[in-house]
Amino acid sequence: MSVTVASAAVLLGLPRADGAPGQASASADACRTVGAGLPRGDCGPFWQVLAEDFNGDRVPLGAFSDCDHRVDTSGAHCGGLTGTYRDNWWAYPTGWPDTATSRNRDVTGVYHPEDTVSVGPAANGDGRMSIRMWRPEDGGPVHAAAVVPRAVMEMKYGKYSARIKVVKSAPGYKSAWLHYGGGCEMDHPEGEWTGALTAFHHPCGGGAQGYFPGADDWTEWHTVSTEWTPGHVRFFVDGRQIGHDTRAVPDRPLSWVLQNESALQGPGAAPGSSAQLDITWVAAYAYDWK
Repeated sequence: MSVTVASAAVLLGLPRADGAPGQASASADACRTVGAGLPRGDCGPFWQVLAEDFNGDRVPLGAFSDCDHRVDTSGAHCGGLTGTYRDNWWAYPTGWPDTATSRNRDVTGVYHPEDTVSVGPAANGDGRMSIRMWRPEDGGPVHAAAVVPRAVMEMKYGKYSARIKVVKSAPGYKSAWLHYGGGCEMDHPEGEWTGALTAFHHPCGGGAQGYFPGADDWTEWHTVSTEWTPGHVRFFVDGRQIGHDTRAVPDRPLSWVLQNESALQGPGAAPGSSAQLDITWVAAYAYDWK
């Protein structure tokens, strides 16, 4: 199978591994975002519809529960959430199988948002959404988590950005943040948390996947962005364009799913193990048709 490889653009502004901004003053994405802070405001052909830095109310473990309401629609919600988090977030309901189940992996996972997803301050006071996946001591399925920003469910085109870091790594855990449906799929970021961070584009109706290496290590802070416009999808890591594809790009509304689950490659998660991804901000934008 042939592979489309990214033509990397020059990196103009890169946050350092500690989250602080680099020396340069611009980046290649539409918002020209630099540094570690949450971008605010419209940019290029995009107008901002979500800007979440998780510095508001805490959401304890257990709150992302009762999520089986109007699933996979813009009306989906979790009954256990309250306030703005109920308004802004949904999660795959408890009991849904993860991708590894359909691939017949030895170690599979089941979505359990109630005991994997929480929001609160890190040790330095920074507000974060934490995704802590784990496998029971008895060797049962991995407890996985897929969270969905409601503001951009079933939306056609847009810009989707987040700042992320795996703060605890272990074999057997991965992410595949994606838009998919109708034979189309865009994945960014994707990869096992012990490996490299990558983007993929699966053209609508089939064909060779676009494969775009992005970063070597999930355990450093990275800003990831997908820009989806008519006939184009572009992927960015830390302000650097890592890939651009024009082949059979989706032209239908799709939801942005922040999917985290058991690994599809390499060893499965060991019994009693756990791993954690932190998200310090999420920003999303609709596409301006004018």
